[in-house]
Amino acid sequence: MAEVIAGIRIPDSKLAREATDLLREHGTPLLYAHSLRVFLFGAIQGRHRGWAVDHELFYVGAVFHDLGLTARYRSRDHRFEVDGANAARDFLRANGIAEGPAGVVWDAIALHTTLEIPWHKSPEIALLNGGTAADVIGRGLDEIPAGDREAVLAAYPRVGFECGIIRTFVDGLADRPATAFGTFNADLLEQALPGYRRPNFCDLIAANPLGG
Repeated sequence: MAEVIAGIRIPDSKLAREATDLLREHGTPLLYAHSLRVFLFGAIQGRHRGWAVDHELFYVGAVFHDLGLTARYRSRDHRFEVDGANAARDFLRANGIAEGPAGVVWDAIALHTTLEIPWHKSPEIALLNGGTAADVIGRGLDEIPAGDREAVLAAYPRVGFECGIIRTFVDGLADRPATAFGTFNADLLEQALPGYRRPNFCDLIAANPLGG
């Protein structure tokens, strides 16, 4: 029987179970709990807004959204968001999901750390950003009733999350720090990666060989 938390049913289809298995295999307990909270918080926000959400697609997006930080899925030259989006799209294609829905999941993961833009796209894309922001920095918690928050945290506690998520990001980006340019990921590297110096966009403009 599917698990129901705060009135939200965790998808239990074959597709959802296989995605969950990949998260358990290649992620960590911290990423697993975080990803489930992201799904639940985002789904609750969608319910609050009265949106029609494809919970199975949204769930796959939540499961894969940080897998681009893991050894299995990370590349040397892409942003971690793109690595996770590529992995999710490959997974969906392999399971016979059409390009349209697979593209929605790609966009949701690729944009989940981007401000504002996701909220001008489909609910699955907007809510992956919303669920992530709620769990990581508390933005959007006003759309999640206190009792629902407590139910989610009881099911998937945030044990050691503050330090653990920073370490997860730094470990996942340490060999490709240039991909953090222009994103909040640079904040994490600046704080926790020895020797990292944040690029400055003004310096890049000044260094342009075109001159002027």
